[in-house]
Amino acid sequence: MSVEIGMRGGAETVVTDRDTARAMGSGLVPVFATPRMIALMEEAAVNAVQSALPADEGTVGVRLDVTHDAATPVGMRVRAEAEVTAVEGRKITFAVSAYDGRDKIGGGVHERFIIKTDKFLSRAQGKLDK
Repeated sequence: MSVEIGMRGGAETVVTDRDTARAMGSGLVPVFATPRMIALMEEAAVNAVQSALPADEGTVGVRLDVTHDAATPVGMRVRAEAEVTAVEGRKITFAVSAYDGRDKIGGGVHERFIIKTDKFLSRAQGKLDK
């Protein structure tokens, strides 16, 4: 199986105090943090394509252009969705969005690259040797 346009994935969470802007240092209010929304969108993108990749491959995020349009309080469920919109060699582009029980809270475009996991980790670890 290979990564194809139209593949979809999702991820969800219930907002806790640990997920708030105040806790994550991205703001002072106790609502769902933008960095946490972004992480959920990335998780949805991984879930969209990982099963189509060989066991020795994965993806890494390289670009994200999103808006965070509505606040979500602690206790609400948030779901992120990702859909593959383009595949160019090792680069995969996704449309991403996030929703709470009331509103679409964010959306945008996310890009990931397919990597050979061992080679990628070896290269990263090599930074310690220099």
